[in-house]
Parts: sequence; structure tokens; C-alpha cells
Amino acid sequence: MILEGSLSVKAALLAGRRTVSKLYVDQKKDDKDTAFILRTASRKHIPIVRLTREEIDAMAQGRTHGGILAEAGERRLQTLRDSFDSTDPFFVLVEGVEDPFNLGYMMRTLYSAGCDGLLLRKRNWDNADATILRSSAGASEYLNVIMSEDLPKDLQWLKERGVRLFAAMRKDAMVYTAADYSGGILLAIGGEMRGLSSGVLKEIDQNIYIPYANDFRAALNASSAAAVLAYEVVRQRRKD
Repeated sequence: MILEGSLSVKAALLAGRRTVSKLYVDQKKDDKDTAFILRTASRKHIPIVRLTREEIDAMAQGRTHGGILAEAGERRLQTLRDSFDSTDPFFVLVEGVEDPFNLGYMMRTLYSAGCDGLLLRKRNWDNADATILRSSAGASEYLNVIMSEDLPKDLQWLKERGVRLFAAMRKDAMVYTAADYSGGILLAIGGEMRGLSSGVLKEIDQNIYIPYANDFRAALNASSAAAVLAYEVVRQRRKD
């Protein structure tokens, strides 16, 4: 696949979770960020091809590539066990999100909030990989991503290790700021249309909700809800 833009290319080079086989760079591009990318690629013995902007435009799907592209392979995924390496792990499970932009925005938020791993139901995101990478501003390369074949089973595995499970769900819920997010936790967040599956909800320890300032009845989109909830985890866990 072709990765577009310095943020995507830099993240792929630094995270090391996919093979980058070649870089294409505008022959007139000369700035510090590009110089860093080129030095990194050279250290990894990745071929660098200088092209005209017109040639790069012809290779790219969009026009916001900034004059830098990379040929890259599929991203290597993580396992739940490999991601469980913290004394107070913070996981997030997401179901029902189909839009790659929405998923990318969510990954950007979760990585910046210190999430140890994102659990997704197993499916093929390969066609949307470049979009997710760009919309996450590169965060999707660094965040541990676990494609689960059996979400309830993985939740049971976490519970056996002391992880408490919270779901963004209004039924029988407490206000999200009243919950205690110390220790190992998982936040389960569903898409606006389908929400969380019954198998996942069966494993949840406590539902939480975000109170509104008025009587608005529509749900927040998943990426907005993830930002609110994840940064409450950050707030409660701050040491300073």
C-alpha cells in the first residue's frame, strides 16, 4: 500500500510495526521534518526515490501528501497477552464503528491518553489502513491493536486478572466521573447505530454514562465519547 504524508510515513518508520520498502519524496522538498525522515530511512537501508511533484501527485490518492509517500506492507497486530504488561492496564474495546476516519480519530485520542491496547472484533481493515493512519495522525502505528476472534472470551481473560470492565451505556449506569478507574480497567464503547453486543454487555461490571447539559437525546459519536471517558482516566491517574 501507499502511505501519504510525513506524519504517516514517520510513524510507520519509527513504530516498526510494518515493513517500509521504499520512499518517494518531492525533489524540491527540503525541511527539517523531511530530513529526519530521510535519515531514518537511510539508517534502515530503505531506498529513497526523488520525484517531481507531478509524479508524486500521480501516485497518491489525495492531494494532502505534502510531497512524501512510502510503499509499505500490512501492519502487524498485537495480542492481548503481549499488551498486558502494565500493573494498571488501561484497555478500550470498540464495537460497531465502521467509519475509518472515526476509528482513526479515536486511536489518536486513546494513544495520547495512555491506552495500553484497543480491542476490536476481528475484521479486515486493510483497505482502510492508510485512512486510519492519516486520521490518527500516526497514532494508530504506536497503539497496541488487538483483533479479537472472541470478545467475551477475551473479557473473561481480563477479568480473571483483576481488570474491571466499564461500558458506556445508560441503563443502570453511574455518572462516569463517579467511577474509580484506578487499577486495571477496560472501557467498552459502542458505535451510535449498533452499540455493544449482548455478549460483551454480559461481561461488564459497571455501566457509566456522560451527563448532558440539556435534554438532548442523541448519543455522542464513539470518538467523542472515547475522548471524554479516556481523559477522565488520565485525570484520575495523574500523579501531580
